Amino acid sequence: MKKISVALIGILMLVVLAACGGGVPKAAAIDPDKDICEICKMAVKDNQFATQIILADKKVLKFDDLGCMAQWLKENKDEDIAVKYVRDYKSKKWIDYDEATYVYNADTKTPMSYGVISFEKAQEAKDFAAKHEGSEVMTAKELKDHKFKMNNMGGMNTHTH
Repeated sequence: MKKISVALIGILMLVVLAACGGGVPKAAAIDPDKDICEICKMAVKDNQFATQIILADKKVLKFDDLGCMAQWLKENKDEDIAVKYVRDYKSKKWIDYDEATYVYNADTKTPMSYGVISFEKAQEAKDFAAKHEGSEVMTAKELKDHKFKMNNMGGMNTHTH
């Protein structure tokens, strides 16, 4: 009986340890003094425009603009991605890329002038779009077909990909 109890405790400990190490990695904190965008090499600010990708090997890639993240995804289709995070435009809370709702508006100022912002709640995205003429509301699936281009923001950026 004692052998069974010891074996059972051992199995339970292995299950608990396995559960602690798995799951979806949480978003990493942004350090604006150290973090640079993987694409444009500009500083990543701790704001509502920051995005990140965490690879299966736990490497964290940070971006200053959703357009830069889209460029990296386009160039690295074979990478093993664990999770993609974007920030809610209003609260700056990290949200899953695939669960967010996106708004494109050429007049919306983003760090690299791509004009795409993300929202946790679809209704908040629709409300923003209703207040900003020329906006397009998209799901993550629709965003994959979006033609990311830099908008002329009064000379704000001269960066090109």
